[in-house]
Amino acid sequence: MTAHGTFEAAGWNPQPPFSEQDGVSLAQITLTKTFHGDLDGTSTVTMLATGTEVEDSRAYVAVERIEGTLGGRKGGFVVQHTAVSERGEPSLRVAVVPDSGTGELRGIRGEMDIHVAPDGSHSYTFDYRL
Repeated sequence: MTAHGTFEAAGWNPQPPFSEQDGVSLAQITLTKTFHGDLDGTSTVTMLATGTEVEDSRAYVAVERIEGTLGGRKGGFVVQHTAVSERGEPSLRVAVVPDSGTGELRGIRGEMDIHVAPDGSHSYTFDYRL
C-alpha cells in the first residue's frame, strides 16, 4: 500500500554540541511533526546530527515515534532515519523499525520518502504493508 500527504515540523530544540573537534560538531535535536493525508497524526523525533566545515556536508540519524491513523487504522510505529548530504548530494532512508507497530498497525513494515518542495514545504510517500 502507498500513503501520501504532507507534514509540518515544529518545536525544533537543538542542544548545544556535545562534541566539537577540528571543525566537526555533534549535537542532539528534538522536534515534533504533524502529518496530514493518508497518515494523520503526530510524532516526536530525537536526532543526532553532525556538521562539518563544508556547509553542504552533514549527516543525521534519528528515531521517530508516529501515532495516529494510517489508511483508517489507528495505532503507532517507530521509524529510523539515516541521512547524509555529501557536498549537497542528499541520501535519506526512513524505515519502519521491525515489530514497533502498535494497535491496529501491529506488524507494519515499510519505508517512507520525504520530499522538500522549493518553497520549503514537506510531503511524504510511504510504502507499507501490514
